[in-house]
Amino acid sequence: MVKNLYLRVQRFPNGVIVMDKLGVAFIGAGFAANFHARGWVGVRNAEIVAICDLAPERAKSFAARCRELGVGNPKTYTDIQETVRDPNVNAVWITVPNYARLDVVKAIVEEVTQGKTNLVGIVCEKPLATDLKTAKEMLQLVEKAGLLHGYLENQVFAPAVVRGKEIVWRRGASITGRPYLARAAEEHSGPHSPWFWQPTKSGGGVLLDMMCHSHEAARFLLLSPDEDKSSLKPRAIAAEIASLKWTRPEYIKKLKESTGNVVDYSKEPAEDFARSNVIYEAEDGTLCISDVTTSWCYTGPGLRLTFEVLGPEYCLQINTLQPGSYVFFSREVKGPQGEDLVEKQLAEQGLMPVIPDESVAYGYQAEDRHMVESFLQRKMPFENWNDGVFVMELLMASYMAAEKGRKLKFPISGLEEYKPKVAKGEWKPRSVLEVE
Repeated sequence: MVKNLYLRVQRFPNGVIVMDKLGVAFIGAGFAANFHARGWVGVRNAEIVAICDLAPERAKSFAARCRELGVGNPKTYTDIQETVRDPNVNAVWITVPNYARLDVVKAIVEEVTQGKTNLVGIVCEKPLATDLKTAKEMLQLVEKAGLLHGYLENQVFAPAVVRGKEIVWRRGASITGRPYLARAAEEHSGPHSPWFWQPTKSGGGVLLDMMCHSHEAARFLLLSPDEDKSSLKPRAIAAEIASLKWTRPEYIKKLKESTGNVVDYSKEPAEDFARSNVIYEAEDGTLCISDVTTSWCYTGPGLRLTFEVLGPEYCLQINTLQPGSYVFFSREVKGPQGEDLVEKQLAEQGLMPVIPDESVAYGYQAEDRHMVESFLQRKMPFENWNDGVFVMELLMASYMAAEKGRKLKFPISGLEEYKPKVAKGEWKPRSVLEVE
């Protein structure tokens, strides 16, 4: 084992070993990593000490951003094995694209099993993988290596969601009964990078990209704070997918131009709208439903997250585009385009919502703080790769239900080997009209 130069350890009388500082490496220095860095200013007892990216300039740019924010003075690498062998690295944040995550995990686990690292934990952005089989393989790898693992589902840590759930269950459900319906939706105008749009590369369209958020957020809201997650069983699922905007001729052209002819939805389309309904059963036999919707064809000020919980005598409503601040700019104000007011911003004029700190509002800061605290205390995080596998099961079940055009009952046969038609490049947008 290499000598640890960064980690300080304290052993308590009960045998619990607690570290008081965590050195973190980011594998991948793109959009998601930068969002985490913004939220890291509110994370205690941890520093970003290393960054690995295949593009050296991107890694250096992210490192400069970390120094600017005061969240670390990281070294930069292009080799994963060399990164995790850095004695100052105690945990890894995986923020590379979906299709690269299994290979990253394999490389990390190989170094861990050979005793060449000081790693105690590993976290991964959502969705965990491109399909259920790969997600399960990733989980098996980290378990075999003895690593703690965290699943970066930020919406479960969003302050409005956490606080809303606390109040609903404490004041509503405890008196009149558990909620019976949770709605969750994420909508915007489309992803940043071309690979998101390419279903044979990313593993799917908006259902895979964003419904991972909505499924887990809805389940979180339906679960009592005192219940184990396994107590809420999925019993049936129904879903549909469609391409409503981006396969129209004018938008096929626009998408090709904006991605340098990399993405062509006339040949390889993905869904830009998806809806899924899961019927859950609680341990007492009570049924409840999660109703989730995601879209890449929403035109508004920018990214919109909405949540709703309905119970016997109460409801909860959250909409991130109804913040405490708005600004108005007349048509005389003509400035550069940007995302300084809200993620996926589509306008710079008119009445615009202002999200003071998106990394806080969307849950990035709270989830990173939780992961750090869990690893420091050598505890498994609340959101871990078991949840990532469960969410992947719901995503694949949603795709299968949409393809079959009918409700499916759990357990669903063949789900582990299943690959959606959209991911194979075989999906036809007008198949939304077909049923078995």
